[in-house]
Amino acid sequence: MTEQPKVAGPARAGLSPRKKQRIVRGVQYSVLVLALVGLVLYGDWSSLADNFAKLDVAEKAFPELFTIALKNTIIYAVGGFIFAFALGLVLALMRLSQVGPYRWISGIYIEVFRGLPALLIFLMITFLPLALPGFEVPGGKYGEGILGLGLVGAAYQAEVFRAGLQAVPKGQTEAARSLGMSAGRALATVVVPQAIRIVIPPTTNQFIALLKDSSLILFLGVSGEYVELAKFGNDLASRHANATPIMVAGITYLIVTIPLGYLVRRLEARTGRAR
Repeated sequence: MTEQPKVAGPARAGLSPRKKQRIVRGVQYSVLVLALVGLVLYGDWSSLADNFAKLDVAEKAFPELFTIALKNTIIYAVGGFIFAFALGLVLALMRLSQVGPYRWISGIYIEVFRGLPALLIFLMITFLPLALPGFEVPGGKYGEGILGLGLVGAAYQAEVFRAGLQAVPKGQTEAARSLGMSAGRALATVVVPQAIRIVIPPTTNQFIALLKDSSLILFLGVSGEYVELAKFGNDLASRHANATPIMVAGITYLIVTIPLGYLVRRLEARTGRAR
């Protein structure tokens, strides 16, 4: 008795990848719409507006918001960035040095200052006069703020510079030496300028980070003419028992950082095309 062959039925058609993608996208949009509807229906908007967007309180922030707070924030950030840029370059060169103690000192500094919270560094600076009687940071509160930002930023900037220096082809140094340049002159006039061009985008990111970290300067006990945006907003909010000044200070940070972030993306794109 011979076995009859089984006739295969029609294959079950599955969803195509395009249909699956449409379904997933539809679910995502649905979740987003539900979240927005819930936010609109259940959010206490009148209370939020009264506590975070009270116009008469926001008006009290002007003109000191720009003439004192923003000006000081930029002074702290630019000063700390210049400090970090110079010290970071020195640390990067030490990290790549053939002299062992230089590498160890640079490595210890970078690991310590990257490992410690930035807030702790600022708190340590406030206790320097106790640890070193008679010692004063030049520039007063401006100097203390710039010192704190510079010490923290230099550890990160050193790693940025180290990557840039290592990205410069060794043939550049060999070509410079073949022209009779000393090792130091080849480094200063050929390698370092090329490394700086390479690290411009991440260096701009470092400046943005320092600008935001300037908010920690309030822990130095700054007041009056030395206040920066975070301290200014906090003091004004405490005075009026309203969070609107903090919101205004945050928006002011965004006015500065968002264009800088756009600039970083443009620089990265240009650097990528150049490479």
